[in-house]
Order: sequence, then C-alpha cells, then structure tokens
Amino acid sequence: MTHEGSTARHSRMHEIMAGYVARGEIPGLITLVARGGAAEVDVSGAMEAGGEPLQRDSIFRIASLTKPITAAAAMILVDDGTLGLDEPVDRWLPELASRKVLRRINGPLDDTVPAARLITVRDLLTFTMGMGIPFAPSGTYPIQRALDDLQLGQGAPRSQAPPEPDEWLRRLGTLPLMHQPGERWMYNTGCDVLGALIARAAGQPFDRFLRERMFEPLGTTDTAFSVPAEKRDRLVTSYLVDPASGALQPSDPPDGQWSRPPAFPSGPRGWSRRPTTCSRSPRCCGAAAATAAPGSCRRHRSPR
Repeated sequence: MTHEGSTARHSRMHEIMAGYVARGEIPGLITLVARGGAAEVDVSGAMEAGGEPLQRDSIFRIASLTKPITAAAAMILVDDGTLGLDEPVDRWLPELASRKVLRRINGPLDDTVPAARLITVRDLLTFTMGMGIPFAPSGTYPIQRALDDLQLGQGAPRSQAPPEPDEWLRRLGTLPLMHQPGERWMYNTGCDVLGALIARAAGQPFDRFLRERMFEPLGTTDTAFSVPAEKRDRLVTSYLVDPASGALQPSDPPDGQWSRPPAFPSGPRGWSRRPTTCSRSPRCCGAAAATAAPGSCRRHRSPR
C-alpha cells in the first residue's frame, strides 16, 4: 500500500470512528491498526462523557478478549508439556470428575444421565465442556437458576466478592452439565474453568502466571488484575446503554466503587477495585498499545 493510500484509509477510519463520538453513542475511543511493523493510532473523544480528553495510554475494559489471552496461557502449558490437549482435566480439577448430564437443558436437575466421557483440556479451549451461558433469558431453565443461586457467575455479576476459585469449582461440581462433553459449544464457562486449571497446573496464581509468562515478556506494563490507585486517572469510565431510553449510563466509574445505576440493578462489579481472587479467568481491560508490542493487550479483572 502506498503512503498516500495508507493516509487516505487512516483518515477515512478516523472519520467513521469519530462519528460515534460526535453522535454521542460513546464518549471516546482509540483505534490502532498494525501493518507491516508500523502502527497507526487514532484517539477521539473523552475519558467520560463531558470529561477530560482521552489519551493514547488510557486504560479500557476489554471484557471477553480475555478469552484468547487465557487460551494462549493454556497453550504455553501445552507447549511446556504440562498439559495435553486431549488430557482429561480430572487430575487437576477433581471437582469435575464423574459428571452427570441433563437429559434436556430445560429439565429438572435430577433428570440426568452419566457423562459419555471425561472433560478434556481441548473441551475447555473450545467451549465444549458441556456448561456455559444458554442463549435464553436469565432464569428460563432450572439449571440457570441453580447457577445464579450458587453465585457461579453465568449472568450479570451480583456480588462484589464471588467465591474463591476452589469454592467456585466445588459449587460447579455439584451441578449437572447442560450437554455432553464435546457435544455443543457454550459460551464463557470453559474459559473460567481454564483459568482455574492453569493456576493449578502451573502451581501459582493465575495472575502471576500471566504476568511472568506473557505480559512482562510482551512489555505490557499496564496489564494486571486491577488498576492501582496511581494509574486510576488513566482508567476510563465504563458505560451501559439504558434499554428503555437508549442513553448511556455509567456502570463503573474509576473511583474504586461499584456503581449500579437504577436502570441496571445487576450491573457489573467495579473494575478499579482489586478482586478477592484471581485464579479463574479474569475479564480484560486494554489500552492503546503506545508502549506495548503489536497484538498485545492491557488488562485488569472483573471476575464472574
């Protein structure tokens, strides 16, 4: 691509992305395109609605992009020979041994059959362990209500202090799977379990493993499970859209508090406060890669 072509494309991208800010759909955004060893970064808008201008190194929540990060961490252990892709997870996660499976996802919790096979590392990586978030309104099925009652985090977080990883796994192990292992893709839970597996297999907290084996080698110095006080002025305010009015409402300002606007009584937990646990899969936040290698991510955690 010629320099002129690159400049024209960059200008067009800026025009499109800045339009979201101009229309009030979002307070601000940062775009980054890496190509051929060069990176183009564009900054538009503010840290919060009507607030200070957004900066290139502002820190964002990037939520489920943690999933590929967790997968990469697992593959480090596969490459080390610590884990095998088709190895059952029972050795590390005995809470998930001897699984029962619902005959039908909308059935009672005691209407089960034995699992046809064990859950493997590959099942966790591919979200086919048999447990996850159903694409149905919260509370539709008995298994969903049981997950909520046990604070297992399949829907919107409801507690500032979720169960510690060992307790979380114990509670998960009391419930049947929704589907047979390997049978069907289901969102989210496989990644949470994978984070716990990595911590146990590595013999160290998940956050420390990520820091030592991934983030420090990549130079992602702003990546952590929480945003420390001295960096909190770089953390942007998180918003949700009010389903009734379509207006933006703050869901987590960077003040160390857990904001739960009236329109969102089960809104997200605070990202700027350090969590009680960091051995399951976290949720990400990110910053424009001003000092990080292309492809790297900056994150902190909102556990589910």
